[in-house]
Amino acid sequence: MRAILEGVAFSQRDSFEILSAMHVPVTRVLLGGGGARSPLWRQIHADVLGVPVSTLRAEEGAAFGAALLAGVGAGVWPDVETACEATVSLAGETPPDPAHVAVMAAHYQRYRALYPALRAMSGRAARPAAGERGGS
Repeated sequence: MRAILEGVAFSQRDSFEILSAMHVPVTRVLLGGGGARSPLWRQIHADVLGVPVSTLRAEEGAAFGAALLAGVGAGVWPDVETACEATVSLAGETPPDPAHVAVMAAHYQRYRALYPALRAMSGRAARPAAGERGGS
């Protein structure tokens, strides 16, 4: 189960690497929803991403975000940043553990090396080989 959680966090790190290449610094991550209740999930994210993970007090992430956007559209707030400043509050913060960050960085490099190979293999596994019939 932990490997699945780490894989999801590694995938998110891929996105952060793109942001870094675009010179968009990420200094903190906000987590919301059911997964954010898990101390393990928060710690894995903090350690893989190497930045503090803050937990949102509101657990209805998607619905809350949609309501904020609707409020901006209706003129309640002039922009999304103002809407967030007025309504978003944090429940806590999980800092990265420096010893774990180093270990996760090494695991992430292995993930980056394995991902293309596994992707190619899973594509072949999904297609029957010549002469094989699909189904039962």
